[in-house]
Amino acid sequence: MTWSNWQVAPFFTSVFFVLGVLALYQLTFNGILFWVKWQHLRISETTIRTWYGILYMVIFVVALQSFGDSANYPWQFMNFQIIGIIFCAYFLNIKLPYYLFFPVVLVFMTLNQSLGYWQSWAHAITLTLLFGALNLIRARVKQRTAILISYSATGIIFGGLLWLWMKLKFNFSWQILGQEWLYLTIFEGLLFIYVNMLTQNDETKLQLTKFASHDSLTGTENFAAYSGAIKQWFEFSQRKQRPLTMMMFDIDHFKIFNDTYGHLAGDRVLQQVAMVVQTVLNENDPEVKLYRTGGEEFNILFPSYTVAETQVIVTQIFLAINHQEINFGTHQLEISVSVGVSALTTEDATPLDFYNRVDQKLYHSKRNGRMQITY
Repeated sequence: MTWSNWQVAPFFTSVFFVLGVLALYQLTFNGILFWVKWQHLRISETTIRTWYGILYMVIFVVALQSFGDSANYPWQFMNFQIIGIIFCAYFLNIKLPYYLFFPVVLVFMTLNQSLGYWQSWAHAITLTLLFGALNLIRARVKQRTAILISYSATGIIFGGLLWLWMKLKFNFSWQILGQEWLYLTIFEGLLFIYVNMLTQNDETKLQLTKFASHDSLTGTENFAAYSGAIKQWFEFSQRKQRPLTMMMFDIDHFKIFNDTYGHLAGDRVLQQVAMVVQTVLNENDPEVKLYRTGGEEFNILFPSYTVAETQVIVTQIFLAINHQEINFGTHQLEISVSVGVSALTTEDATPLDFYNRVDQKLYHSKRNGRMQITY
C-alpha cells in the first residue's frame, strides 16, 4: 500500500479498508445469526460469534498473506493482520487453549516460508503474547478509563515490538517502522471506537427489547414475547413436522393473598414462583422459556418435546412449587399450582386453538380439586 501503487495516501485507503472489513464481518454475522434463529437451531450467539470470528479472521489473514507474498513489500499488510488478531482476542473475546498456539503458529510460518528466520519466530511469540494479554485485559479490567489505557498501552507496546522484528528481518528504514507503528496505533483507536459504537447500539437495542418483552415484576418473558414465540414455533413445528408441547399453570387461590395480605404479598408470591420455575428450567434445558401470560397465569413452551418428554420437567416444577412456604412479614404463605399440559396436534389450525386446548386442560385441574396436573 504505497503511494506509487495506490496513487492516494496509504493511510486513508487503510482506514476505509479496515472499517470495511469490520463492517462486512458484522453484516455477515447478523445474517448467520438471523438464519440460525429462523431455523430455531439450538446454537448460542456466543458460540456463533466465536467460531465465525475465528473463521473470518483466518480467511482475512491468510488472504492478506497471499497478497503480501506476491507484493514487492511482504510486510505491507502486517498492520491488518495485527488488527485481525486484536479483533479476535479482545473484541470477540475468543479464548484458544494455549497448547493450540504452537501448531497454529507452525502451520502459518510454514505457509509463510518463515521457519528459518529467528525474527519470524520472535514475531510469532510476540503475537501469541499479545493475544494472551488482550484476553487478560478483557477478563480482568472493568473500569472504563482503565480499559482504554490498558488496551492502548498493550497495542502500542506489542505493535512496536512486532514492527521491530519486521525491520530486523526486511531491513527497511526506521522512518517506515515509525510510520507503520503510528498507522497501527491509529487503526487500534479506530477499531476501539467503531466496535464500542456497535456494542453500545446493541446494548441499547437489547435493553429496549427486554423492556418490551419481559415482565417487570417477575423478570420472565411477557405475553407479547409469548405471542411472538408461539407463532414462530407453531409455524416451525408444522413446517418441519416437529413436536411442540405447552405447559400452562396458575397459582391456586391467588386472589386470597391479595385480599388478605395486600398486593405486595401477591407480588412476592409471583416472584417466588417465577424464580423456582426458572431454576428448574435452567437445570434441565435453558432453551425452554417461561412466560407470564396473565395475572397469576404462566406458560412454558417446549419446542421439539413430546408430552412424555416433558413429564420429568413438569413434575419437578409441580413438586418444587406445591406446599412451598413463603415468608411475608410475620405470615407464612403456602402456595400450590394447577397445571395443564398438551402437545400440538393436526387439529390445531392456529396458535390460539393450541392455547385454548391447553387452557382447557388447566381448568380441568382446577375444577377437579386443584393442585394437580392434567395431560
